[in-house]
Amino acid sequence: MRNPYDVLGVSRSASEADIKKAFRKLAKTYHPDSNTNDPKAKDKFAEANSAYEILGDAAKRAQFDRGEIDAEGKPRFSGFEGFGGSRGGAEGFSGFGGGNPFGGRRSRSGFGADPGEDFFSQIFENAFRQGGESPRQARSHPKQKGEDVEATLTVTLEEVAAEAKKRVRLPTGRDVDVVIPKGVADGQVIRLRGLGQGAPGIDPGDALLTIAFAPHERFTPEGSNLRLRLPVEIEEAVLGGSVRVPTLTGSVEMKIPPLTNSGRTFRLRGKGLPGKTGHGDLLVTTEIKLPEIVDEDLMDYARRRLSAKAK
Repeated sequence: MRNPYDVLGVSRSASEADIKKAFRKLAKTYHPDSNTNDPKAKDKFAEANSAYEILGDAAKRAQFDRGEIDAEGKPRFSGFEGFGGSRGGAEGFSGFGGGNPFGGRRSRSGFGADPGEDFFSQIFENAFRQGGESPRQARSHPKQKGEDVEATLTVTLEEVAAEAKKRVRLPTGRDVDVVIPKGVADGQVIRLRGLGQGAPGIDPGDALLTIAFAPHERFTPEGSNLRLRLPVEIEEAVLGGSVRVPTLTGSVEMKIPPLTNSGRTFRLRGKGLPGKTGHGDLLVTTEIKLPEIVDEDLMDYARRRLSAKAK
């Protein structure tokens, strides 16, 4: 994978806000639902997601900058530090006797060529003993747990409203289908148990999935509520009546009273996002739309009104 800074098009000194802004721009540009005729868009979208998984996390970003993890978020190999806690190099093999570690028969607690014992088993047993327990004792303990992994799942508001199923690729290379949970919020982290890093003898860690709402051209989420600015024709605002209002599940009719001012907000109950205890509301704010073609009757009316105020 390419350098995540290059993928998002930001510098190494970029702020968290700049990184988030760059990611949201790429997510909106290459979202597969908006690029059904572009087969490369899906790969670019996935690449942007992977880059944001690193740079959008302060700890991971610091690790990448220090060279501790690569562009895929995988640890870089740093070599052995020796057995026996803080002792490095040959000091960790303090069980060897004399000048020749293979010379002479030693007891099971040493490293001699004891018949019936595997030499390397003795090495590792002594190393564990220096740490306080032998492999036999370790086997009696519960299994260790592998590392957790992190991923970002970008969803549209329509997908949230439908509680849709989405496929996401984890850093482990595994593709999983995730049902968007009811009441999910932008930035919420979902724990997928047992889908993290694992190894022989080690239980896998978890996958921590961050939900990111893709920007919407009409609606702005506020918790489970949605906000919408609705253009209204001037005659509708003056006379009142029914206007068509878009929602995430289709258009509905909404009545407005006569002389409705621009900036007035109406509440459509249950037309927001699904919450844990029910649906949120749609908050519709009117914006009076003037005609694009000059209407002489309207102009005369406005002149008369202006003249009357001047008297």
